[in-house]
Amino acid sequence: MKRTIAVTVLAAGMLGSCVSKKKYVSLENQLDDTKSTLQKTQVEKEEIEEKYARIEARVADYNAKINSLRDENDSKMEMNDLTVMSKNNKEKMRETIAKMDQTKVAEAKTLEDSINLAVSHNLKNSISEGSDDEDIDISVDKTVVMINVSDKLLFGSGSFRVSNKAQPLLKKLAEVIKSEPAMEVMIEGHTDDRTLVEESYIQDNWDLSVRRATSIVRILQDKYDVSPEKLIAAGRSSYQPLVDNSNNENRAKNRRTRIVIIPNLDKFFAMLEAE
Repeated sequence: MKRTIAVTVLAAGMLGSCVSKKKYVSLENQLDDTKSTLQKTQVEKEEIEEKYARIEARVADYNAKINSLRDENDSKMEMNDLTVMSKNNKEKMRETIAKMDQTKVAEAKTLEDSINLAVSHNLKNSISEGSDDEDIDISVDKTVVMINVSDKLLFGSGSFRVSNKAQPLLKKLAEVIKSEPAMEVMIEGHTDDRTLVEESYIQDNWDLSVRRATSIVRILQDKYDVSPEKLIAAGRSSYQPLVDNSNNENRAKNRRTRIVIIPNLDKFFAMLEAE
């Protein structure tokens, strides 16, 4: 009996030992598979990183070439700004600069600055005939012409009726606008921050600034035959002042009409030359 029990226990032990070994072998195989997969993944990761590094290098190279070409192009454009204009207009610009205040000319750092100064000078002389220089301020930035016209030249106090003395200016302005078919022109009305009298039929400064802009637009369209598709009327009220509304002098500067036009330089100089 004892011998039978001993044999049974020994057989059970051997069976248990056999099952554990199988599990061990299975786990060992799984480990090998995992190592193999990990190694494969590591190789793939290194290949991807290498490809990514090559792509990054190519992108950096392209960016360097683009920046180099851009710098070269900017340089060529500055050198060739005058070549896009006709020979007569180039000479016209040089003559204009020669007549200008040379202290202002000295402030021009680039050829574009010189062109902007010439455009501003010629345009002011062309449209401000008979007007006080202080009533009209003209600036040019990247061929965009911005004309600020004083309130006292265009309108009476608190009124949107255009004065007769403004007609020569508006006539010249219409000629400039009509010189370029693709040109768009924005007329902006600006006021100071004073509140209008309660009895006024104008509601507020928003109302006044819009009415002033539309009054000028209507004259350009109806009297001087400017195509209405080229015109934009805008009211800014008192919210874009040039200076603080701290005194009467500053308020007078803020009461203005701004005219924004984008001319074709070649046609623009040709028109001025014809004048």
